Amino acid sequence: MRYVQLRAFHHVAICGGFSRAAEELHLTQPAISDQVRRLEKDYDILLFDRRKRQVALTEAGTRLLAITRRMFESETQALELLSESRALRSGHLAIVADSAHHLLQVLARFRDRYPGVRITMRAGNSQTVLEQLESYDADIGVLGGAPDRAGLETVSLRTTPIVALVAKTSDLAKRNSIGLRELGDLPLVMREEGSKTRNKLMAAARKARVTLTPVIEAEGREAVREIVASGGGVGFVSLAEKGQDARLTALPIVPDDGLEMEEALICLSERSEGKLVRAFFDLAREIG
Repeated sequence: MRYVQLRAFHHVAICGGFSRAAEELHLTQPAISDQVRRLEKDYDILLFDRRKRQVALTEAGTRLLAITRRMFESETQALELLSESRALRSGHLAIVADSAHHLLQVLARFRDRYPGVRITMRAGNSQTVLEQLESYDADIGVLGGAPDRAGLETVSLRTTPIVALVAKTSDLAKRNSIGLRELGDLPLVMREEGSKTRNKLMAAARKARVTLTPVIEAEGREAVREIVASGGGVGFVSLAEKGQDARLTALPIVPDDGLEMEEALICLSERSEGKLVRAFFDLAREIG
């Protein structure tokens, strides 16, 4: 088994095709194809289904990718160890968050301390955050609460209550709070299934024997905010995510038993010793 063959397989798998893998590795497509073909021939195994228009992994290919992800991640960590100062001067950190609001202070401090590091941020619900961490598409995730599963390192950020969002022009905006039971009779705007905020709200409603039925489901927090601001119904966010939008009013939900979002910084345990990940986590602990 040759390193170049595994490297070619790995990049075809994560890039989704031979051409993109060749660009990533600065090789020709025939060279990449030949390395993968030799790997398959040497071990009499089929790693890619080439019958489809887009290259797809076979079951064996999927299992091998799980191994090469760990293998090349270890290689990255070894490189970071050998060039630690360079990693903290000019590295790249990928973050996926269910809300960026909880990271603003940490991000600002991190940028001050490591100005040469490039940061990319993507948004997603809880399910998306975990999927991108597990597929190595993100280094760090931010979730509404630490998942109850092994293989993750977590740092708690802060805890804030879940509130109802209403348009400033709504009659409800004149209230000081809103009852959980009242929500069953109101037009509700909710995030897509998989949203931690939605899951917590639904769990509290079931406990109180209240049926909550959304009239509008929207993908993403910003979509919910815009719909609510236009008078489309009542939405829900954690108080920290309400922001400074003058079009919206946040109402406490009563009773509020269990209606809290504890935001947590998470990463895969196997990637926690990466220099950039470790520096970000240490800074979050320092601020916290």
